[in-house]
Amino acid sequence: MCGIAGYFGSGNQEILAKMTNALRHRGPDDEGFYLDGPIGLGHRRLAIIDLSPAGHQPMTNDSQDIWLVFNGEIYNFQELRLELVNQGYKFRGNSDTEVIINLYAAIGVEAFKKLNGMFAIALYDARQDKLILARDRLGKKPLYWGIFGTTLIFGSELKALLQHPDCRREINLESLNKYLLYEYVPTPHSIFKGIYKLEPGHYLSYDGRKVVKTKFWDIIFELRITNYELRIEEVINELDKRLNEAVRTRLVSDVPLGIFLSGGIDSSAIAYYAQQNSVKPIKTFSIGFKEDSFDESKYARLAAKHLGTEHYEKILSAKDSLDLIPRIADLLDEPLGDASILPTYLLSEFTKERVTVALGGDGGDELFCGYDTFPAEKFAAIYEKIPIFIRQKIIEAIALNWPVSFKNISFDFKLKKFIAGDGEKNILRRHASWLGSFSREQRAQLFAPEVWRELQAVNEYEELDAYEANVRQQPDWNKLIYAYLRTYLMDDILVKVDRASMGNALEVRAPFLDFQVVDLVNSLPLNLKIRGLTTKFILKKLMQDKLPPQIVRRPKKGFGIPLAQWLTADLRPLLDELLSEGYLRRQGLFNSVFVSKLVKDHIERRADNRKPLWTLLCFQLWQKRWLK
Repeated sequence: MCGIAGYFGSGNQEILAKMTNALRHRGPDDEGFYLDGPIGLGHRRLAIIDLSPAGHQPMTNDSQDIWLVFNGEIYNFQELRLELVNQGYKFRGNSDTEVIINLYAAIGVEAFKKLNGMFAIALYDARQDKLILARDRLGKKPLYWGIFGTTLIFGSELKALLQHPDCRREINLESLNKYLLYEYVPTPHSIFKGIYKLEPGHYLSYDGRKVVKTKFWDIIFELRITNYELRIEEVINELDKRLNEAVRTRLVSDVPLGIFLSGGIDSSAIAYYAQQNSVKPIKTFSIGFKEDSFDESKYARLAAKHLGTEHYEKILSAKDSLDLIPRIADLLDEPLGDASILPTYLLSEFTKERVTVALGGDGGDELFCGYDTFPAEKFAAIYEKIPIFIRQKIIEAIALNWPVSFKNISFDFKLKKFIAGDGEKNILRRHASWLGSFSREQRAQLFAPEVWRELQAVNEYEELDAYEANVRQQPDWNKLIYAYLRTYLMDDILVKVDRASMGNALEVRAPFLDFQVVDLVNSLPLNLKIRGLTTKFILKKLMQDKLPPQIVRRPKKGFGIPLAQWLTADLRPLLDELLSEGYLRRQGLFNSVFVSKLVKDHIERRADNRKPLWTLLCFQLWQKRWLK
């Protein structure tokens, strides 16, 4: 895992060094540069595979007409290397980076289709005087880019691009509007005008005149087996085989490796397959909290004991997370309203004390319909058949007056979120309202009037609409799974894990997001993912004789922190500073009267406004740090 940065156009050694140094946290082990005329490639290395100087980047081929910097891991590099050796290609070292270069030399951009892994690649082809950027299928590794004048700049994080003198720090109000809706800025946009995220499964080429983007992979839903109920054992065996292989290949490392273990079925399944492929106890890591409704550590201990792992656990207090909050803007150069980045960072910090690589369970909830929102969708289909008068005058009146609780994912929180989606006929937009912070009606009040006038005619759902169009022939539930994989997973969960782990120079791998696992699960009918109100049906079937029943059957519980309570006490001074009338008036973006009511209603427990207040607070912290 590493950090990459560079330009094609205007630049020099000093600029490239500043861009690359901004990513030092991603790669503390080594740095390297390649400059030749208009091209500059920079690299920060976290050494994982081939720790020798032969793994140094930027890397070139024998004829020195292809230069490459690369962030990520290629899990099938050994098979690809053997194919290339049989074709006569020579290798100086044992890294996956050298495999990418020779594979590109052999078949050009078709190489990206053959890579199984997580990657962000920048490649300069001197033969064509062309820069090529490529991003993995599920968007696990970040890659930002932008053109200013005729100079294209790129990097693993926004902070690298901001070091180039041609880059402008101009906030994109449309992106801000979407951030307040989703709690993240959806791909392909960024929070800054003129800077974009490269779409997953795409490569981009630039010759100094024109940008061309090409898709090399997409999520598909293709039923491959008929009579699933009669052949369910066949499905379970195939899923077992693919998950085992996905984990096995991700255990390849020349540095110490462990597993994030929360005690949920996803991380426990990964730990099971890792232990099956290890001759000695694998290392597993978990954190817990002293606040009971947020603590899952007993389940992690149960899974670790059952599997016989070498388990490490740390119990945290509120102060551990609170101390991290002032640093969140340094960690996030683009606002992200997911508060679970705090425990994710602390888990990464704890894990890094003993290992450099960790496997996690990310992707399981999206693939197997594991979130509470999936059963909620079934309730929504029933709820909308109730006469509107009864819904609005009786049920919703009761829900909105239900006593406020600040516990983790409390009943009143779920109930009020469910009601917020009522009336939205589009399934993707309904789920966006359940997962996000500010509704359109709330944003119309939140923004200053002159700002909202610029935004009110803009379709804030344009990305969801485009994703829906990509799978327009599919049933609604497949559209929903597609959207989760391309939005919430990619732009929230994977960003959170990447920034939290790389902020500690820790590489995290996600076996569930092996594209061969993704293809298999997406080929299955819905009732093997969610049956009745049972989520992750086929995964639970697979793991029922491999894990304790308490792990397999336990309901989904997120990586939460007592944020609602903190906002009334420990975080109150920060609210008073960054959301005060004077601060908001000077800023000129938000309506202080509306914000003041949000704060007051929460503090007086008339409403649970933890999500909108945290989303707004994260933006304020971000702007103070990056637009000063």
